Amino acid sequence: MYAVIETGGKQYRVEVGTELEVERLEAEAGQSVTLGRVLLVADGDRAAIGRPLVAEAQVSAEVVRQGRGEKLIVFKYRPKARRRVKKGHRQELTLLRISDIVLDGRSAAEDARKAEEAAKTERQRLEEAAARQAAEDAAVAAKLAARTAPKAEGKADGKAEASPRSKAATAEQKAATGTRARRGAAKADDAGSTKTGSPRPRSAKAGTAKASAGDAKASAPKTAPAKGRTTDSKGDDTAGGASPKRQRTKKDQ
Repeated sequence: MYAVIETGGKQYRVEVGTELEVERLEAEAGQSVTLGRVLLVADGDRAAIGRPLVAEAQVSAEVVRQGRGEKLIVFKYRPKARRRVKKGHRQELTLLRISDIVLDGRSAAEDARKAEEAAKTERQRLEEAAARQAAEDAAVAAKLAARTAPKAEGKADGKAEASPRSKAATAEQKAATGTRARRGAAKADDAGSTKTGSPRPRSAKAGTAKASAGDAKASAPKTAPAKGRTTDSKGDDTAGGASPKRQRTKKDQ
C-alpha cells in the first residue's frame, strides 16, 4: 500500500518505513505527527483518488530530527544600472519516517506485521523440516556403522593371530643386525690400530725372512775406497781430492 501526500506545497509518494525530508514542521524529535492531506491511496488493484482529498484516509509519521538543507545562492542584478544583489538561503527541514497508512479502517502497518509473522512461521517450519531430516540422516548413519562393526572386529582378530609371527621375524632381524654391527666394529678397530702405529701381530715366516736378510748384510765384506781417491757427490772419482779439469767449449775459445 502506498499514498501520495501534500505538505509544504509539495507532493510526496510514501510507503510504510519511507524516510523523507519536508519543510519544517512544529514538532520535536521523537514525536508523532499526522499528515491529513492525502491525495491518493493505492492498494494492489484498488485505488482511491481524492477530489481533492481522499475521505477517511490518514498518514502517520514519526519525527526523526530537525535540520537545515544545503545553502542556496540567490543573485539578482539589473543590466546597465550597476545593481547587484547576492543572498544565501538554507531551508529548515524536518526528517520524517512514515509509520502507518490508514484507509477505511485498514492499516498498512498491521498488514506488514502479519506478513512478517507469516514469513517467520514459514522460516520456523523450514527449520523444523531441516532438523527432522538431520535426525533421519543420523539414524541411517548409525545403522551403517552397526553393519560394518563385525567386519572390523574380524580384521582385528586376523591381525592379532599374525602378530606372533611378525614378532619372531623382528627378533631374527634384530639378531642379524647385531651380528653385522659387531663385524663392522671389529673392522673399525683393525683400521684404527693400523693408522695409529700400534704393533700388530706378525707371522713367523715374515720374522724369519727379515732375520736372514740382516745376517746376510752383516756377513758381507766391507770395501773401502782407494787411498788418495775420493768420490764427489755425482759419483765421479777424483785423484787426491782435486777437482777434475773442465773441458773448454767453443764459447770459451
